[in-house]
Amino acid sequence: MGKITLTVKEVANLTGLSTTTNYNMCAARQLPYTEARSRILLYRSMLEKWLAGESLDLMQV
Repeated sequence: MGKITLTVKEVANLTGLSTTTNYNMCAARQLPYTEARSRILLYRSMLEKWLAGESLDLMQV
């Protein structure tokens, strides 16, 4: 079983977008994310749906 959450750096490697772009997209609520101890984490399943173009409620999880 793979990881449930991804760090911004892991998302950058997965999407090809820079970490700065990913942080900015989270701040603008353009990526689905959650925070844990000041770390931004993205749920793999939600990110995969977002990448596939599925409509998501992008409020912070």
